[in-house]
Amino acid sequence: MKRPLSKSQIVCIVLLWVALCYIVLVSVKRIDGPVIVTILMSGAFVFIPVYKSLRKRR
Repeated sequence: MKRPLSKSQIVCIVLLWVALCYIVLVSVKRIDGPVIVTILMSGAFVFIPVYKSLRKRR
């Protein structure tokens, strides 16, 4: 059985995702549909496990 993520792990994951989004948004020439969809999907891949881990703690 998996252990829930610690608070420091959650903070690191979120900060790395924010840095990734910043790099992507700064490096593209135009912010169009595929870029937005990619960022939303990456957010789902990051925040769904974080949310589940936070629910396990309760």
